[in-house]
Amino acid sequence: MRIFLYLCAIVLANVITANFAPLQFGVFIIPYGSFLIGATFILRDLVQNKYGKKKTYLFIGLALILSAISSYLLGDTLWIVFASAVSFAVSETTDTEIYSRLKASISMRIMYSGIFGGILDSSIFVIIGLSPLGAGMVPWNAVWMAILGQVIIKISMQIIGVMALHFTRFTKTEFAS
Repeated sequence: MRIFLYLCAIVLANVITANFAPLQFGVFIIPYGSFLIGATFILRDLVQNKYGKKKTYLFIGLALILSAISSYLLGDTLWIVFASAVSFAVSETTDTEIYSRLKASISMRIMYSGIFGGILDSSIFVIIGLSPLGAGMVPWNAVWMAILGQVIIKISMQIIGVMALHFTRFTKTEFAS
């Protein structure tokens, strides 16, 4: 079920982002898919917790392929698909490595790995994909707003997700081992 939720959340984030204009919250520009991307880092950690790091990299590869295909089929340019793939590969790999190497509680491992993954995902995607360096959808003076808006949402989702896991029976039984 974890793998299914992880893969579905990634594809659904692409569908939502493609079908809804970004949220303008003050100076911040936030694609609605960012809410799910924040959750995918948690789901990926749960997959890794159950199946181990080696198998998790296989699922990350599958997720990358599904993300690229869905993004392309939803009308994204090849440049956006490329930027998405690069940001996904870097952020998911970073999240995986931090999660597996950090010596802390499961909640803190999920939190820290997701924060770093979210910052990398947002920064790389906006700079390579959306800035004048890429598709030119976001001017240089607004790049920081697009990055920070996504980072805030992804970190908020990490906090909410970790709190939800902390207070569920799932965390107490599944993570105790």
